[in-house]
Order: sequence, then structure tokens, then C-alpha cells
Amino acid sequence: MIDQAESTTPKRKNTRGFSLGSIVLLVGIVLMGVVIGIQLLRQGETQPEHGQAPDFEISTFDGQTFNLSDLRGKVVVLNFWASWCGPCRDEAPELESAWQTYKDQDVVFLGIAYADNGPRSLEYLEEYGITYLNGPDLGTRISEAYNIQGVPETFVIDQDGNIAAFIFAGVTESYLSTIIDGLLQGA
Repeated sequence: MIDQAESTTPKRKNTRGFSLGSIVLLVGIVLMGVVIGIQLLRQGETQPEHGQAPDFEISTFDGQTFNLSDLRGKVVVLNFWASWCGPCRDEAPELESAWQTYKDQDVVFLGIAYADNGPRSLEYLEEYGITYLNGPDLGTRISEAYNIQGVPETFVIDQDGNIAAFIFAGVTESYLSTIIDGLLQGA
């Protein structure tokens, strides 16, 4: 005869391993750890201040497409900016004035609109009368190559494609002129 206590007690399944919910939770925790680890590693990185400038391709707001390496033989002033950036607005007239001084020499100014949308970028360029080359950093791939920490940031690249100077903020025409004149005289 069957004992009644045995028949009414539900039998437990012998489960081994993790449930689907546990696996999803574990994967989420691991992914979060990886993301945090990558961010911590990036915090230790700084902008390149010497050596070969990272190459990139850009399409400017006026439709020109070229690589930075196409500008070898010229001094390049590479400025990362955004229309919503107050210090960028302070630098804009200084950069345009310096461009006007050097535009007929072997110097190229190139503005990179960081995390900015097209219409606002174009309004900014018009507001400050910026006439040198500018283009958007779609997907922030150029900014990542230069490890941009914020805007404005400016790199002066020599005729051989090497970073000659890094300026975090506060670009002035006179400071740029000192750097550019030194590179042009050394050529």
C-alpha cells in the first residue's frame, strides 16, 4: 500500500546549473565590469602630444573629402570644437584671425565639430565668420583617435605629420603664431 504522505508531497526535480535568469544576470554583471574597466583604462590615456598624428578621413561641411595625411608638407592646426561650448566661442575669433594671417602660406586650419549636429555647427561657423575648413566628427571616431577629453582642444601638426603642440583651451592668435612661425622657419 502507498503511504499517503508520500503521494501528496511534490517531488523536487534535481536541477543542476544556473537558471536562465541567473545566466542573464551574470552576463550583465560581466558586461558592466568590462565597460567600467575600459572606461578606467581610457581615463589613464591622454591626448597625444608628440609623435605621428592619428590619420583620419573627413568630409567637410562644404563637401570636400580628404585624409589628414593628404596635408603632409603643410602645418595643420586641428581644432576640436562644438557650437554649445563657451570656451570654443571665445577661441573662434582668434582661430579665424590666425587663419587669415597664414592662409596664403603652407598652413591649413581644420575644425572638427565634436558631438554637434549639422545645422547648429553651420550656424556657429556663420556666426563667427569662420572661413577655414570644418567638418563634423560623425560617430566621434576622430575625437576618439585623439582621445579628446573635452572641447576646445587644438593640435598643431608639423609638415611631417607629427604633433608639434597640444593646446587644451585658450588658443590665442599670438600663441598659435609663435608655434606656426617656428615650424615654418624650421622647414
